[in-house]
Amino acid sequence: MCGIVGYIGKRDSQDILLDGLKKLEYRGYDSAGIAVFTKNGLEITKSKGRLANLEGLLREAPLEGSVGIGHTRWATHGKPSDVNSHPHTDNSAKFSVVHNGIVENYLNLKEELMAKGHIFVSETDTEVISHLVADEYDGNIVEAVQRAVKRMRGAFALGVLTEFEPDRLVAVRYASPLVIGVGEGENFIGSDIPAILEHTRNVYILNDGEMAVLTRNGVELLTTEGEIISKEIFHVDWDLVTAEKAGFDHFMLKEIHEQPKAYRDTMMSRITEDGKSVELKELGMTAEFIKSIRKVHIVACGTAYHAGLVGKTVIESLVRIPVETDVASEYRYRSPIITPDTLVIVVSQSGETADTLAALREAQRNGARVLAITNVVGSSIAREADHVLITWAGLEIAVASTKAYTSQLVAFYLFGLHLAGTIGAQEASFIEEVITSMKQLPEQVESILEQSAVLKQVAESISHHKHLFFIGRGVDYAVAQEGSLKLKEISYIHSEAYAAGELKHGTLALIEDGIPVIALVTQEELYEKTLSNIKEVKARGAHVLGIANAGTEEEVAKSVDELFAIPKTLPLLSPALSVVPLQLISYYASLALEHDVDKPRNLAKSVTVE
Repeated sequence: MCGIVGYIGKRDSQDILLDGLKKLEYRGYDSAGIAVFTKNGLEITKSKGRLANLEGLLREAPLEGSVGIGHTRWATHGKPSDVNSHPHTDNSAKFSVVHNGIVENYLNLKEELMAKGHIFVSETDTEVISHLVADEYDGNIVEAVQRAVKRMRGAFALGVLTEFEPDRLVAVRYASPLVIGVGEGENFIGSDIPAILEHTRNVYILNDGEMAVLTRNGVELLTTEGEIISKEIFHVDWDLVTAEKAGFDHFMLKEIHEQPKAYRDTMMSRITEDGKSVELKELGMTAEFIKSIRKVHIVACGTAYHAGLVGKTVIESLVRIPVETDVASEYRYRSPIITPDTLVIVVSQSGETADTLAALREAQRNGARVLAITNVVGSSIAREADHVLITWAGLEIAVASTKAYTSQLVAFYLFGLHLAGTIGAQEASFIEEVITSMKQLPEQVESILEQSAVLKQVAESISHHKHLFFIGRGVDYAVAQEGSLKLKEISYIHSEAYAAGELKHGTLALIEDGIPVIALVTQEELYEKTLSNIKEVKARGAHVLGIANAGTEEEVAKSVDELFAIPKTLPLLSPALSVVPLQLISYYASLALEHDVDKPRNLAKSVTVE
């Protein structure tokens, strides 16, 4: 999970590469480096640590030249170190490669190359690529890369330079994202559009098995088999301001506060003008197909999986169709039972999550139709799915997802209502009631955000503890799992989420005097049972924060030590509200512990390796 950028033109490449890497640092930040064609040939500067380390080196000894490639790394093969940093070269230092992904058969290739006399200096799989390209080179870098790629197995996006052909930059994409930026007298490559958006709004989005040959004057697109292809330019209409913090201390806090807008943007264009139904024409699903669905699988990773847990309840409650949820890394290996009447829903913020993309392909191989819920138009998952529901959360920079998660919840609400309305699973009056309540969510989130100071105090208290528990029932349990993940991701406090009714089956042994427990109590039909579970942990010395609906404060307050009330909504919609205080608690706990909120250790934003 790394970020790559490349430039060929007439301007100084160093600053362009560094600016691009800054936009990609969310993808990896344990080392960085650039390679530039200078008057002395191909020169490389790289360093372990954050991008600032590399910038410091380049201030002292800049690389001057108009062609170059850059990389910011999240380690997969080899610990973070100067020598393991990209770009990598061959023994002659005439070839340089940056790589996002994994070469699964790199050890076999390495052994073959070592037998030919190649000497390796790093622990990485990427170094094998530079040696392999050099070994295949016979005067044409494009053909050398094509032959090298045929010998590689795995996932990769590549940027390749050779000193022998300093006027060409070669890019390849297979199972890892890569875009090509088209400018005037200059062209670019990047793992993500923001890396090059400052310089051009016209991009080619490469598909698997496609490559690009960039010169100053143009871009040639072809397959790795050598077949010339044509592709429409995608014009980006984003504003760079969306990538700025807009006055907030951190991107995560900014994105938490952007959730009301994300709710409105994701929701309002899909609700009919009279507010009585949901229309999802962009899905391209016929009523006949919808009525044929007998089973749904929801497949995702991490936070998106937690959204899927809520989605399961939404679809089963509204549509009365059985739903299974799976983490994507397990789904494709358990031989899931997929029939022609199974709809598989894959969820991914980036649309590039490797395990989720693999699950999508596995589902399609088994004959299922796939619906993608994603935040990125033109992403791999969006392109390969049969149907796509875009969440309009906007660009999310912080590694810990907030507005992308809640927008996924809104997408599940919309989809569930659309299905229910199409097959007549719910009365029209109930669907209208849910829609009316959904339209109130943005303002209700705003009212929670106004109480941030209260949650900051709670978080500062929690930050003094090493362990914490989240409990809840029904969709409260699904939200508890997301709250626990958020806390772990950015504060590094060990936390566990449990279905509240399971406490007595072993977990109570871990409850000791003073340990914090966050209890979600928003489900009316489970209200009394959850209060009983709270009393169980209280009896063993736990300090309990209750998250409850407005109007139940007095009753819940009798059973907890502290209480935070969220606005009243329908039980099915409560996750869209109850998760917000948990996001803020995680943020402020991380802040109190002086951690890097936006870039937690060992994690990357877009997980493009399995």
